[in-house]
Amino acid sequence: MNELIDIVTPTPPSWMPKTVGWLVVGVVLLVGVLWLAWRTARRWYANRFRRAALRELAALQQTADSAERATLLLSLAELLKRLALAQWPRHSVAALSGPAWRDFLHTHAGGAGDAVPALAALIDDAEYRGAATLAQWPEAQLRATLGACRIWIAGYRHDAHDGHDGYDDHL
Repeated sequence: MNELIDIVTPTPPSWMPKTVGWLVVGVVLLVGVLWLAWRTARRWYANRFRRAALRELAALQQTADSAERATLLLSLAELLKRLALAQWPRHSVAALSGPAWRDFLHTHAGGAGDAVPALAALIDDAEYRGAATLAQWPEAQLRATLGACRIWIAGYRHDAHDGHDGYDDHL
């Protein structure tokens, strides 16, 4: 029995790559993942106003049956204006009304351009005709306007090159 020799286990292989190429690939992949995470976080942060507006719109839609129609429609017009004020420079949005406000909504509609005609009726009636006209809106027009607001809020385009990223304002 004295002739038995203990089993010698080899040293475990190193996890370090043997060539520099694998290190370069690893660094490039790490940089790519970090860049993608940064862009995702920045996009999520930039869309916080959109998410808040959609939550407020959902709350308004829940009260659509019980709320006074004119108050609801005026709240929709106010929501659109507050969202625009939060996303674009105040000096370029605050004074807009009527056709200029309608053009602004159309210009920044992005993929939501089909929603602008329904919003134009809201803008005209809210600004020029008042609560009495809004109270007489038919149910179908109210529902179409609520849908158009949702489409515009979800699809508007905010260009980063306009000099304002909306990060310092609040909805």
